[in-house]
Amino acid sequence: MKIAIVTGVSKGLGASVAELFLNTDITLFGVSRTENDKLKQIADETNTIYEHFKSDLTQEKDLECLIHGIGDRLAYYQPSHIYLVNNAAMVNPVHQASELVNEELSQHIHLNMTAPMILINSILHHSNNLGATLVGLTVTSGAAENPIYGWSAYCSTKAAVNMFTKTVALEQHELKTGHKLVAFNPGIMDTNMQQDIRKHSYEEFLDIDRFKSYKDNELLRDPQEIANVLYKIIINPEKIQNGSIYNVADYL
Repeated sequence: MKIAIVTGVSKGLGASVAELFLNTDITLFGVSRTENDKLKQIADETNTIYEHFKSDLTQEKDLECLIHGIGDRLAYYQPSHIYLVNNAAMVNPVHQASELVNEELSQHIHLNMTAPMILINSILHHSNNLGATLVGLTVTSGAAENPIYGWSAYCSTKAAVNMFTKTVALEQHELKTGHKLVAFNPGIMDTNMQQDIRKHSYEEFLDIDRFKSYKDNELLRDPQEIANVLYKIIINPEKIQNGSIYNVADYL
């Protein structure tokens, strides 16, 4: 049996990737704060197992419950392969340092950095115990390599998950576990995150006009198009170069 674990399945890229797994008869564990009725419908139509884990990954207690819950279900199903897609993330808070709200900053770090790291750590542990092969992919951003005014939190957390990915991949290579860990830069998509970005003021975010122009000039890609690329990468582990940071621009 093969199992996919995808965070942020309620909408956007996460929902699109989740649909691809279900449509290829791969058991899906979907993680999000709200349920996605379309995924349940697809699971029924394809006779594929779908389990939803309600979780707010900005909250430590929710994350703890999630990893225990997923661990129990993995032990029950005894999969041979596990695909983990760390997709859930936020761009807020957006503002220059000194004006950030500490509570919002803490939630941002927990969702964008802590949760992906803990999930990778935990699923690796379970994979080793079950004798399963893990392919883990974390959605990153070009902001990990390029500082952007007002995005100190987002740039920093994405840079952190990139280095975590590279380091854990190095460990798996040396240990000869067969596990693969990569990151994936999806570029600019027409998602709720882009809507949030466009709501900010020039004072908070100097590049606001450039991001508005992406929408005005129809430069934002459909999440389904990006999901197709992501899926082709993760579903073919034999072609994956461990620790790589894949960029959608190389495929479209």
